[in-house]
Amino acid sequence: MALPVRDQVKYWSIATAVFLVALWYLGNVILPFVLGGAIAYMLDPVADRLERLGLSRVLSVVVITLGATFLFVLMVLLIVPTLVQQTGQLINTAPTLFGQLQNWLTEKFPDLMDANSTIRHQLTAIGNVIQSKGGELLNGVLTSALSIINMVVLIVVVPVVAFYLLLDWDHMVARVDELLPRDHVGEIRAIAADIDRTLASFVRGQGTVCLILGTFYALSLMVVGLQFGLVAGAIAGALTFIPYVGALVGGALAIGLALFQFWGEWGWIAAVVAIFAVGQFMEGNVLTPKLVGSSVGLHPVWLLFALSVFGSLFGFVGMLVAVPVAASLGVVARWAIARYKEGRLYTGLAGKE
Repeated sequence: MALPVRDQVKYWSIATAVFLVALWYLGNVILPFVLGGAIAYMLDPVADRLERLGLSRVLSVVVITLGATFLFVLMVLLIVPTLVQQTGQLINTAPTLFGQLQNWLTEKFPDLMDANSTIRHQLTAIGNVIQSKGGELLNGVLTSALSIINMVVLIVVVPVVAFYLLLDWDHMVARVDELLPRDHVGEIRAIAADIDRTLASFVRGQGTVCLILGTFYALSLMVVGLQFGLVAGAIAGALTFIPYVGALVGGALAIGLALFQFWGEWGWIAAVVAIFAVGQFMEGNVLTPKLVGSSVGLHPVWLLFALSVFGSLFGFVGMLVAVPVAASLGVVARWAIARYKEGRLYTGLAGKE
């Protein structure tokens, strides 16, 4: 005999509360495991495809690990040093850039930019804050012993966790399936399959879109000679998973830098604008329809809300789990609305006819 609905709601509420409390207290301790699990989830389809080609699960995971290690080493050797160098230079150059903006505004709008002008003081303050806080952050990341230890732990633990989770992924899924309550196993499987499709479409698909656009922006901006093109491209690519935000933030940064660097050379400034226009066209008409699809059902406002809430409550780990949790809650909400529309509360007496 099935448990009453009230008891089921009570037990599931307790399980949800325990999960949130654990996430709250464990915090950054579970960061390597969250990252490892995300990597294993992303790469499981690749391992399955290699298995279909005739490789064993162990050999498939070994091939994936070797390929990922090669790409990681290549990225560390070729991209990361340049990215760190350009980020440091951008932070140190910020006061100079804001000084140039002050001079330009003084020439064009002398009444607004006198010595006691609020705008003048604000621009100076912004430049100094970016340099001081950005320098503190960069130096803290690069020189702090604790940060170095945490980075080493991430570099060592995350691949190990991902390797073992990827190796046993299908077995773990089967074990979880065995633990599902038998009265609701069909609906839970259907919801889980819908969540998996949503995550596969959004996380895997959007992650690929971010990587492609970030690479395109960075390489294109470096080709036109923009001084901090790699940083601007990386920022634009990383924020692309929120529609329009990546292009707006990265484009504003790149175009602003281009105005300072190429002032008077309007062809190069137009080239920077064209790069982001082409990137937006590719994203909206080619990449997102092909890799993500239109049935994901994650509204940009819902994503921003989830990132804000989980980031403020659980820190960096919360921001990592915000997107998959938002996707999962969206699927559950759609299921609940469908059940509600089938019930007497919605149909009323008309449902009896």
